[in-house]
Amino acid sequence: MVAEQPRLTPGRIFIYVLLALVALYYLAPLYVMLTTSFKSLEQIRTGTILDLPLQPTTEAWSRAWSGACTGVRCEGLAPYFWNSVSMTIPAVLISSLIGSINGYVLAHWRFRGSNVVFTALMVGCFIPFQVVILPMARLLGMFGLANTTTGLIIVHIIYGVAFTTLFFRNYYVTVPEELVNAARIDGAGFFTIYRRVIFPLSLPIFMVCFIWQFTQIWNDFLFGVVFGGADAQPVTVALNNLVNTSTGVTEYNVNMAAAIIAALPTLGLYLVAGKYFVRGLTAGAVKG
Repeated sequence: MVAEQPRLTPGRIFIYVLLALVALYYLAPLYVMLTTSFKSLEQIRTGTILDLPLQPTTEAWSRAWSGACTGVRCEGLAPYFWNSVSMTIPAVLISSLIGSINGYVLAHWRFRGSNVVFTALMVGCFIPFQVVILPMARLLGMFGLANTTTGLIIVHIIYGVAFTTLFFRNYYVTVPEELVNAARIDGAGFFTIYRRVIFPLSLPIFMVCFIWQFTQIWNDFLFGVVFGGADAQPVTVALNNLVNTSTGVTEYNVNMAAAIIAALPTLGLYLVAGKYFVRGLTAGAVKG
């Protein structure tokens, strides 16, 4: 039996039109950035921002990557892009793993005061960045990690653990307690249960934490500008310096290309793994 197609009612048409307008509204800046990045400065000066490139060129992309000035240095975004990569990947992996173990403990190995610890971690999720700047700077200075990539990694791990613990704990409470108890009866210990029972079930929530942490760390500006030295600044700081560096003529095409380059990793991550993000969030919504 063929399923009946939904009728195109006025209300449904209104919803479709509204969604299309909202999509256009949010995609318009991306369109302007892309088209401008492939235009020449002459066309930018004489045309409008909505014009398509008459003679598309990748010169602006090349300059943004390896030749644009970010202050006194004219090396483009390339070195800062790799600074962000070397900072983001370990910070994401370590904070997610620590959050996984913390969530496992708080969900299935409850101890006296565990609720207090969980409450404290939840409070930590809402602490503004500005509050932790001074104590973080003091600690990094004491350990000789100020103005280094390693110091930035540690800062993001510490700040991100509260979020990852919250995600994992809320996901692990949906894992049936009977599975853990059965493993205990069979003689499995803390790490054996985690490795053989909990960890294999954790792919959806790991994807949530990876996407969340990657986005937060890659797009961070405050920690990067405060704790990153001249050779450890992330791409967001370099982009700000590039846009605000004046060399006589404002190269809007280079600025737009640089902004897209800085945004590509997070955009690509959402395009590839966005469905896993939604699936991981909803997986722990109902206790099974």
